[in-house]
Amino acid sequence: RIDDSTLLAPGGGRVLYRLAHPGEIVGSGGKLLTLVSLEDVYMEFFLSATEAPRVRVGDEARIVPDIMSHTSVPAKVSFVSPHAQYTPKQVETQTERESLMFRVRVRIPAELVAARIDQIKTGVRGVAWVRLVGDDGGLRDWPEGLIPPPIVAPTGSAEVEP
Repeated sequence: RIDDSTLLAPGGGRVLYRLAHPGEIVGSGGKLLTLVSLEDVYMEFFLSATEAPRVRVGDEARIVPDIMSHTSVPAKVSFVSPHAQYTPKQVETQTERESLMFRVRVRIPAELVAARIDQIKTGVRGVAWVRLVGDDGGLRDWPEGLIPPPIVAPTGSAEVEP
């Protein structure tokens, strides 16, 4: 019955926690590892009720991770909540907290994640930037520090354009 003891992961990822070690007995269906998928890398943040309608799914975004504050990572808005909620306790804004906020998710494209898979860490805090649609319907240019350089893929592969 050696075939019954073979472990297969449902997909690629990184082991976050090892719950059982070699030699330990685990019952059928028992948990052994916590596996985190690195194919779906995103950051969530909150916008006020006046700003949220000025952001659309598919809009460009930038993420500046705290651990790499000199780096701007291109991303795209992948979700804007249709429902307002009260400001979560973990959100700290520079201006006075507003009572109703909308959750927004920005996702880093898979090809950019693949180019830097060894540098990706889960749970990293940072700042997300989005350009709000103006009254004229247009978008302003990014500030200079938020224009990311091309990311060169490892092993001499082609460049990945942000």
